[in-house]
Amino acid sequence: MSEAIDVLVIGAGACGLAAAIAAHDEGASVAIVEKQDRPGGNSSLSTGSVPAANSRFQREAGLVDSPEAMVRDLMQIAEGDTEDLALVQRMAEVSAETVEWLIDTVKARMVLITAYKHIGHSVQRLHAPVSRRGQDLVDDFLAAVAARDIPLAVGNGVEDLLIENGAVVGARIRSSEGVEDMRAHKVILAVNGFAADPALVKEFCPEIAGAQYFGARGSHGDAIKWGRQLNAALANMGAYQGYAAVAYPHGSLLSWTTIEKGGILLGQNGQRFGNEALGYSGYARVVLEQGEFAYAIFDQSIFDVASQEEEFMELVSFGGVKKADDLATLAGFFELDPQAVATTLTQYNASAHGQAADAFGRTVFGLAPLQAPYYICRVVPGLFHTQGGLKVDRDARVLNLDGQPVPNLFAGGGAAAGISGRKGALGYASGNGLLTAIALGRLAGRAAAKEITNGN
Repeated sequence: MSEAIDVLVIGAGACGLAAAIAAHDEGASVAIVEKQDRPGGNSSLSTGSVPAANSRFQREAGLVDSPEAMVRDLMQIAEGDTEDLALVQRMAEVSAETVEWLIDTVKARMVLITAYKHIGHSVQRLHAPVSRRGQDLVDDFLAAVAARDIPLAVGNGVEDLLIENGAVVGARIRSSEGVEDMRAHKVILAVNGFAADPALVKEFCPEIAGAQYFGARGSHGDAIKWGRQLNAALANMGAYQGYAAVAYPHGSLLSWTTIEKGGILLGQNGQRFGNEALGYSGYARVVLEQGEFAYAIFDQSIFDVASQEEEFMELVSFGGVKKADDLATLAGFFELDPQAVATTLTQYNASAHGQAADAFGRTVFGLAPLQAPYYICRVVPGLFHTQGGLKVDRDARVLNLDGQPVPNLFAGGGAAAGISGRKGALGYASGNGLLTAIALGRLAGRAAAKEITNGN
């Protein structure tokens, strides 16, 4: 059995990498284990966007924001329904310092996005890599980990936690060389959620059960299973992040900018089926219910905005987005009824012109009305990650059913409860997942190291 290290971090996504850096910088000895053959997890698949309220970058851009405003935004889209309001407040409170730490200490190449506010935010508060690629953020994290000589072992999956007298004292780890018990004074769970486990999804998020899973491998609910063994409390288990427009069969995201800026989604019958302004997460369930495929339609002005995003242009280069000068040709790409498509566009454009109320209640039309040339993309809805998990305190300590910390155990990211409401996908605002991943990871690493310094 190996000699105990100070802090063992389980999972090498943004949460685990943030936790390891924070613990190291507080003087702790740290090691990271990751069961997949490469680090990154869901963070690599994201846009790398982290919301922050009243960051110095917002102030430099002349934007007025506050943690209180961020909490109001989050609670408004979640309809005030959360099992952990204190967590929402804590994440808003530390959001600015988290982003500033990322840029100043981790040396993440991030900028404030001012071109749009995105889903759930009343002010521009998303900070992201210029490329809008989460992998770039992960690469910056990995560079910071390497610069600190923090050990990172991929292909090392944790089979179980080591528990003595109710306290977590390490983990049982399986690698290609066999099984080894690794002891640690503190353990931080930074694993994914449970979106890849059909049984858990059906148990906690039944409305999206059956949607294709498009997140990272390994999201099998390990933290939930370990937490149940420790009588840990769970929170917001019914919440999830969906995505209403995953390009089919390409499997990459169709930028929601195409819809947010005025595009629409049609069913196989060539008609709209709901209010796209619900957002990419909240609308995923609606797309799932209406049929096998949906079809995103937008025009040149919207294309020009989306073209600033690298992933969108990759999808275009792969043939996932098709262009036509007239609606009949556009409909023909996927054998849609051209008359139904034309009627739908006429009705939608009338609403965008302010000549008639939208049949589904949409009131924000971006750059619409739509006009030739047009673009179309066939899409399916997807489940990306769950937003519920272990309940934690303000420094990411895992709490038991009595509200007391489980000794030596911390959690963040997909392992911990999120800030997207109690259930469903409507409470998901852009960047919620990465904020709780990085902020809770950083808080966990700092708190774990300080407990060790104080002899706890």
